[in-house]
Amino acid sequence: MIELLTADTPNGKKISIMLEEIGFEYKVTKININPGGEFSKGEQFNPKFRAISPFSKIPVIIDHDNNTSLFESGAILMYLGEKSGKFYPEKDKHLINQWLIGQVAYVGPMLGQHHQFHRYNSGKDKWGEERYFKISKTIYKDLDERLEKSKFLSGENYTIADIATWPWIARHDWHDIGLKNFKNLTRWYLNIAQRDAVIKGYDLLKNGSKVPKL
Repeated sequence: MIELLTADTPNGKKISIMLEEIGFEYKVTKININPGGEFSKGEQFNPKFRAISPFSKIPVIIDHDNNTSLFESGAILMYLGEKSGKFYPEKDKHLINQWLIGQVAYVGPMLGQHHQFHRYNSGKDKWGEERYFKISKTIYKDLDERLEKSKFLSGENYTIADIATWPWIARHDWHDIGLKNFKNLTRWYLNIAQRDAVIKGYDLLKNGSKVPKL
């Protein structure tokens, strides 16, 4: 059984979606990362949690079948892909890895900064707002151009690269970029959004979260 320690974030949703896709038994342990609006008091800084997540970041999994714990969402997706034999085929790993690493190193962090400046702290830093809005719009454009050439990010098959990226685009209503203006990215988003595992995994805390529509 897999235990997923996480908050209700795009990075957490990556893993719950993957677990639903591969059909593994799992349970979610909620980590309150911002209690009462005080991030510094979050449970991610608890010494017990830091013992399995040295950067105090979510998500983390514990595989109770073999007492293995893993942090970093990309590493977790690779582990689950290898363990299940799904969505991470050996012959395509080099193609999948480049899009997966591109997500964890660029797409996620840049959209995350856009959330901070545009969503949470609007009006406080014009430079930051403009910078990350521009970068985020470029990300949409880059993904759209890629998806003009292939059905999914790493090729014609749905993989962990798509599972990693989709939850960040699912916050398109936070971005104010206009997902509808990017027809290939929209097609990809809607295609994945209708998957049963995605619908179930999106509601990882079972609080009624629905997949965002256009």
